[in-house]
Amino acid sequence: MDPSLRIVPASVPKTASVAETSNSLGLHDTLQYGPRTIATEMKTEGSLKDRLYNWEETQDNLKLTMMRNTYGLHAPMRLLMERRIVSANPHMTLLPQTNLQLDILMGRDESVEAADVFAGPLSGPPLDIRQDMEKKHRI
Repeated sequence: MDPSLRIVPASVPKTASVAETSNSLGLHDTLQYGPRTIATEMKTEGSLKDRLYNWEETQDNLKLTMMRNTYGLHAPMRLLMERRIVSANPHMTLLPQTNLQLDILMGRDESVEAADVFAGPLSGPPLDIRQDMEKKHRI
């Protein structure tokens, strides 16, 4: 947990091009800047994709930092401990895994996402709990 009050995820630092990493001869300096890859030079993605990818983590970090500043260090530590305990629940591997307690602790219980509606196939293989448990515990 990085204690920052950042609302929007930080933009990704730009990668160095050959013009910025050239030595006195105009060639890429591999010893100082690492190996040259075409993928980093041809990267045309904007920072929007990276920001959307890190959005949930940044918002969670903001909430934990604000909780720390308001209630003290024990509040975010308690919440993180409760999340870790709840996320380690054993479940039957044949049945679909849902973790309502973790959704409540993460604040996702009030939102409806595509995974909530389209949970999976309506009909699947017949449930054989005994065989599944033997396979899981290697009996």
